[in-house]
Amino acid sequence: MRTTLRPRKAAVTFTALATLAALALAGCGEGGAKDPGAKPTGDLPLKGEKIEVAAVWTGPEQANFTKVLREFEKRTGATVTFVPAQDPIVNFLGTKIAGGSPPDVAMLPQVGAIQQAAAQKWLKPVGPDVKAQLAAHYSRGWQELGAVNGTQYGVYFKAANKSLVWYNNAVFENAGAAEPKTWKDFLATAETISASGVTPVSVGGADGWTLTDWFENVYLSQAGPEKYDQLAKHTIKWTDPSVTAALTTLGELFGKPSLIAGGASGALQTEYPASVAQTFTGGAEPKAAMVFEGDFAAVNIAETKAEIGTDAKVFPFPKVGDAGTVPVVTGGDAAVALKDTKGAQALLAFLASPDAAKIWAAEGGFLSPNKSLDPAAYPNDVQREIAKALIGAGDAFRFDMSDQMPQSFGGTPGKGEWKALQDFLKNPKDVAGTQARLEADAAKAYRTAKG
Repeated sequence: MRTTLRPRKAAVTFTALATLAALALAGCGEGGAKDPGAKPTGDLPLKGEKIEVAAVWTGPEQANFTKVLREFEKRTGATVTFVPAQDPIVNFLGTKIAGGSPPDVAMLPQVGAIQQAAAQKWLKPVGPDVKAQLAAHYSRGWQELGAVNGTQYGVYFKAANKSLVWYNNAVFENAGAAEPKTWKDFLATAETISASGVTPVSVGGADGWTLTDWFENVYLSQAGPEKYDQLAKHTIKWTDPSVTAALTTLGELFGKPSLIAGGASGALQTEYPASVAQTFTGGAEPKAAMVFEGDFAAVNIAETKAEIGTDAKVFPFPKVGDAGTVPVVTGGDAAVALKDTKGAQALLAFLASPDAAKIWAAEGGFLSPNKSLDPAAYPNDVQREIAKALIGAGDAFRFDMSDQMPQSFGGTPGKGEWKALQDFLKNPKDVAGTQARLEADAAKAYRTAKG
């Protein structure tokens, strides 16, 4: 995660959130399957082993992940220490490795980070027990995301559906607003809410990753999956007309300060957790009526008095244009081993099991790509249906665009895409200038990445 909650993404197309239940029924036949590899409580094959796990998670995420680690300790007798990491984590790991003290396991939030770490020969391939867990519980697509040149390194433990708009139900009811299905309807709904006296949209612009999510949802819907793949690989330039169209569309919202809580300047000072909190604090008169982000927003909503499903509701990111599709951007955090030890391999095997996923799922703010996890593990129907839809999608997904790019461009605070889109939020009329800057930064990052 980039911040307290920095979820990352992969992209797949759905027709609408209304189809979640149907997708779920089609995709969850293996729910609740027994984990063949988990050790029973009381078996202590790793007694005396010490394992360090590095991740950038803080706050509720760190607390919930720690519960997973405590269960692993209980089952194995190992001692596991959580090592707080700075973002970008690849830089943090490089420093640790240079100093001769790498952690045993790290949680990497980007496909690009796995590829970069593998290229540096930092990572250890997963062993047979981990492969068995992956084969039993993961679709081929999720397994391939954790592999580099055919060698399996990563176990995707945490995923996120990042194409959701959460809204304050009381505000919608007072304004007589309905859930929009298209971008045009979304803007009209925003105007309706604004007229009722509440600022419609909360944007956590202080965290650049939220702005990449905005762009990717618009781009995937408007330009389509093929263009999305091409831009992700930089086989088309950021000066492409498809990028012009997406930024112009995004500017229809960003260019109207009255529709954004605090205007552009306020949004750029608002971190992601605050963007959620201000949407669900203040009853029927919050600072904003809607906030765009993933299923993990449930963790932040839970820290307010709003109840998910009644006070806080959700709709899918609207499709852009008549030919557009409803996008779903989702992503994940993968566990990788930096030491070839019995403890590291055992922890990766555990994280690949439904038993591990069940622990965090019960706490909320978590989505698992593990197809054997019983949907009943999730705490409410909203998260349950979102999770079922992800599993029902099978292999029909693409990973987050910015996470497929060199980290210096797609995943570094104050640089590359993050900074360019923050500047765009400040001046959404400068579409051409934004594109030129994005292309220059991307070209440099790709050249450096290729050596």
